[in-house]
Amino acid sequence: MKSRSVLRAVAIASAAAAAIALSACSASTPEDAAAGDDSGLQTVTPGKFTIATGEPAYSPWVEDDDPESGEGFEAAVAYAVADQLGFEKSDVVWIRTPFDTVIAPGPKDFDINIQQFSANEDREKAVDFSSPYYETTQGVVSVEGSPAADATSLADLADVKVGVAAGSTSIAAVKEAIGTDPAIFNSNEDTVQALIAGNIDALVTDLPTAFYNANAVLDNGVLVGQFESSAGGDKLALLLENDSPLTDPVTEAVDALREDGTLDELAEKWLADNAGATVLS
Repeated sequence: MKSRSVLRAVAIASAAAAAIALSACSASTPEDAAAGDDSGLQTVTPGKFTIATGEPAYSPWVEDDDPESGEGFEAAVAYAVADQLGFEKSDVVWIRTPFDTVIAPGPKDFDINIQQFSANEDREKAVDFSSPYYETTQGVVSVEGSPAADATSLADLADVKVGVAAGSTSIAAVKEAIGTDPAIFNSNEDTVQALIAGNIDALVTDLPTAFYNANAVLDNGVLVGQFESSAGGDKLALLLENDSPLTDPVTEAVDALREDGTLDELAEKWLADNAGATVLS
């Protein structure tokens, strides 16, 4: 029979091992990293709201590539959503992510991502989306002297070379509206450079970005017009990790901002100049 001292030593060792195991489980598990804070929301970093956007981020969505300022339509919308969820501006953490790779399945290092994502069935297989915060269509930009600059219809664009950014809905829009396959570039910036270099005759992007490219980026830019869309245009939404516990509360926040007029006010402030482009049919 074991002595009383041996049994006592075993008990102490077992208790110590259990304490170490419990400490290890509670110190750094992934579940704890995403645990909810006092707000009851499960965020990537407890007590913080992590928002991702593009690198770089363009006007009028984000002014001066500085989302922390809250200047620009999407930067302002992001802070409004955070406020609606109970986060102070100081609790918001911004990070940068590529556009196309974010749409792939897998864990995310952000709570929401805002960079002109339009929800569709294919994307919804890999990620979640909130309800839309803005609805837009596609705009066509060219430069003076280009064969696309004087186009007045979609048929006029059938024989010119059109460029779009990779991962954008502009790819399908060009194929459907114009009936041609566009040249695809890594980013909006690369597409603009291709237009400047004469490698393409026109570029297609969302209408607010088209206005910005034509009037602020290109020295001799021409806003040719916008696509007519029977579906009402692209519905831009916040992107979240698939089955995120934040999808419902974030959607409720966006809906509340729409219902109380905040989204319209922000669109009027930042996107009001993006009206009146000729509809190409």
